[in-house]
Amino acid sequence: MSGNAVALWEHCINQLKAELTSAEFNTWILPLQARVDGPLLRLLAPNRFVLDWTRKHYADRLLELCARHSQGEVSEIHFEVGEFARESGPAKGKGARAGSKASVIDSDLATRRAAANLNADFNFDTFVEGKSNQLARAASIQIARNPGGTYNPLFIYGGVGLGKTHLMHAVGNVILASNPSARVVYLHSERFVAEMIKALQHNRIEDFKKTYRSVNALLIDDVQFFAGKERSQEEFFHTFNALLESGQQIVLSSDRFPKEVTGLEERLRSRFGWGLTVAIDPPDLETSVAILHCKATQLGVELPEDVAFFVGRRIRSNIRELEGALRRLVANAHFTGKPITLEFAKQALRDVLVAQDRQVSLENIQRTVADYYKLRTSDLLSAKRSRSLARPRQLAMALAKELTKHSLPEIGQAFGGRDHTTVLHATRKIKSLRESDATIEEDYRNLLRMLTL
Repeated sequence: MSGNAVALWEHCINQLKAELTSAEFNTWILPLQARVDGPLLRLLAPNRFVLDWTRKHYADRLLELCARHSQGEVSEIHFEVGEFARESGPAKGKGARAGSKASVIDSDLATRRAAANLNADFNFDTFVEGKSNQLARAASIQIARNPGGTYNPLFIYGGVGLGKTHLMHAVGNVILASNPSARVVYLHSERFVAEMIKALQHNRIEDFKKTYRSVNALLIDDVQFFAGKERSQEEFFHTFNALLESGQQIVLSSDRFPKEVTGLEERLRSRFGWGLTVAIDPPDLETSVAILHCKATQLGVELPEDVAFFVGRRIRSNIRELEGALRRLVANAHFTGKPITLEFAKQALRDVLVAQDRQVSLENIQRTVADYYKLRTSDLLSAKRSRSLARPRQLAMALAKELTKHSLPEIGQAFGGRDHTTVLHATRKIKSLRESDATIEEDYRNLLRMLTL
């Protein structure tokens, strides 16, 4: 099956998965194997019963979906009983033609990927690596290649829209592609809770337990939403233990460090930190620019270098907003027929930039830094020069220079009427310390993340 054909089948089964119950999807759609032959979609069912049922109940809908996603190129569906050959040679199914091994594996992979709730576009090739995420990416690759090994569980934490979900999908995609028999499940913690409640309502909690305790890799996003849900936490705790004891891989994500997730039982927070915990920080300028170029290429657009730096410098909160700004820019250029220039970008993104500027004010920076170091804001603005005050003050000035459009004199004025040369010295000092002092670097990144969430 070609790449387009795989994508077509994946679109169809993803749509059906959203429309059907889990039982219907797993019973009738998941066992199907697909291949596109010109205008014909050939579907192989494992037995006559499945064939008759799917043909009777889903043939029209499948044809409709195929026609829509192929822009009319696929116009016919043919059902057969059998199985495409997994090895080279002819297929076993009645009427089945010989097909390449790669074609069948691709078809199977698309089906298993949909069953696992994985997005094929979220892979390691499309994840732009930078200083802010390189450790998380390296750990994820290692785990994808050796699931259930040393780094179990993998706990990824960071702000919204920084790529945690992308890495989780990438891990799942590699495990599925490298092991055709692997059972992988990705889901949001809220869906885990919803499915557990549904199982309790219908007296099917044993089926629920069996489903999640028999997977080879469980990927749970945003575990902070387990907070306050005691019954869900208890069930997840036992699922977690069962998987860990049997050597299956667990990958979790959260918006904060495990110990900082409030509302969770201590035994869960403790277990979250058993394996490897890695952070994803907001992208630095160079990474933001690389992400913009990568996304622009995917959209088929050439992004001028000065525009990429302008957008990357002004949108610092997260990758999702960076992508949103790029899509808005591309859409405006498309609708108006104008080329993407620096002036055009400033005009097209003016609303986004105003909202972004409002998020980070000098007062907000001062208050956040003071809270972080457990100081009073007035201490940062005072004339005191003790080391315990001077370093946080310099950090706040450096962040103000980084995150706002205020001039050096304006920043100095806001910090107790200091001279612009003091601000300049502070920014240079912090830049130097970030390279030589790991604590300062960590503090800077933490504050940057807090201010740009």
